[in-house]
Amino acid sequence: MTTLNWKTSTRSNEGNCVEVATPTPMVMVRDSKDRQGSVLSFGAGQWAGFVRGIKGGKFNV
Repeated sequence: MTTLNWKTSTRSNEGNCVEVATPTPMVMVRDSKDRQGSVLSFGAGQWAGFVRGIKGGKFNV
């Protein structure tokens, strides 16, 4: 398996964040506090839609 380049947002505070890796054509997400735990994977289009939703305020509670 290829080593993934995990990235954490520069806006992350106190480790309460997710990490993202982008091995084409997938986007993989994991909890930054549990790096050995589960990893979610999404197609690039799904991830782009999710990011658009966040930027558009769809998930504000």
